[in-house]
Amino acid sequence: MQQTLDTVATQASTSKTTATPITVAYGDGIGPKIMQATLRILDAAGAALDIEEIEIGEQVYLKGNTAGIAQEAWESLRKTKVFLKAPITTPQGGGFKSLNVTTRKVLGLFANVRPCISYHPFVQTKHPVMDVVIIRENEEDLYAGIEHQQTDEVVQCLKLISRPGTEKIIRYAFEYARAYGRKKVTCFTKDNIMKMTDGLFHKIFDEVGQEYPELEKEHWIIDIGAAKLADTPELFDVIVMPNLYGDILSDVAAQITGSVGLAGSANIGDGFAMFEAIHGSAPRIAGQNKANPSGLLLGAVQMLVHIGQADVAEKIQNAWLKTLEDGVHTYDIYKEGTSKERLGTQEFADAVIARLGQRPSALNPVDYSKAIGEFNVKVTPQTPAVKELIGVDVFLHYKERNAEKLAEELNRVNYTNMKLRMITNRGVKVWPNGFPETFCTDHWRCRFMLEQRQGVSYQEVIDLLQRILNRRLDIIKTENLYMLDGKDAFSAGQGQ
Repeated sequence: MQQTLDTVATQASTSKTTATPITVAYGDGIGPKIMQATLRILDAAGAALDIEEIEIGEQVYLKGNTAGIAQEAWESLRKTKVFLKAPITTPQGGGFKSLNVTTRKVLGLFANVRPCISYHPFVQTKHPVMDVVIIRENEEDLYAGIEHQQTDEVVQCLKLISRPGTEKIIRYAFEYARAYGRKKVTCFTKDNIMKMTDGLFHKIFDEVGQEYPELEKEHWIIDIGAAKLADTPELFDVIVMPNLYGDILSDVAAQITGSVGLAGSANIGDGFAMFEAIHGSAPRIAGQNKANPSGLLLGAVQMLVHIGQADVAEKIQNAWLKTLEDGVHTYDIYKEGTSKERLGTQEFADAVIARLGQRPSALNPVDYSKAIGEFNVKVTPQTPAVKELIGVDVFLHYKERNAEKLAEELNRVNYTNMKLRMITNRGVKVWPNGFPETFCTDHWRCRFMLEQRQGVSYQEVIDLLQRILNRRLDIIKTENLYMLDGKDAFSAGQGQ
């Protein structure tokens, strides 16, 4: 008897020491119940987890913490480096920061990975053979959140695309495709309009793609690409996109598989990772035992692969597929004629647990035996460009909607060497030779350069700004105009 007890103690001790530490947040709304269901399934499947619980979301916001997460929660995340997060509620009104965006940026979670798969005929969809993975850049683009009100009529949001940030996400997409036996990687941008920001994303996609000759590569302009994704998703395999496009289209892709409620999400960084459902906290059905835990469960499956417990991940996902296949569904996907049982949140979890060890026969079973949890994504060092200042764009708050009159005012400035070359309004050239039909606001970009494209000094720019201020014109911002390695590093005016 003593030997048996000693053996049990040894096994328990071994299990505890080999368990992977993770941080868990139960969230708001339906979050606590779907997290409870998910963790019960993970435990029943044999996941070796050492769980630390933290509080995030609505109650933290309402205590006066505008980020929705307390300092002690950050300490847990720094320690475990793995975060399984239920949906949260952000209180209405200004001043509250998006916790998702904050977490992604603080922890450097640069890659958002969202598999979007159809489960036809057991989940209703118009796209029965869809199997797309959307990989979204997670830290920059317009989600840098740098905004300013510049005039009475104009607000600005800065779109930031960096070379290292772009290279990381694109390399991750190619590495993911290679590791999971995918055949093609597609890039979506709008570089026919945003030639410098989206143009850089497309350029790096082409450069990095050359290192993966076994994979098919293609690029689509985002508008027609989005239309094709919604209409013919079977054309795509892995899609990589900047942040905003990826955010929107990953929800579209998840919905056309049959339900956003079935989609899990991984947020991957250098040493940190966060896993979640892509849907919100759905407070209207909180406490009713109706919520589908599948999105969070599939996010947890991604987590298990990431932490090296792919065998458990495979067991859970195959049991979940078998549950769908058996017609055992939650309220959101239940359909007369297809479904056989309509279960609540906890009962659905029981159904998945009862099928652990089983595999689907109609749906394709998953095989994670060769899955790779983490990829070694490196950024190529860049040689600094030769940088030469050749002018300045001065943005003015000028209330009269008259470009000719503004040009007359500026031409009265006692210039040094730089002269007024162009005025634009909302990016459109309105002076010289503008069209009187062009609608103008109170926000004007005035470009000053030398007659010949040659270098100017910062002191000359400062002197110019002082002379403009002396005319009592309202300067709201400036942008220096550079040449990098002999090429213009700024956009022309529309119509220039």
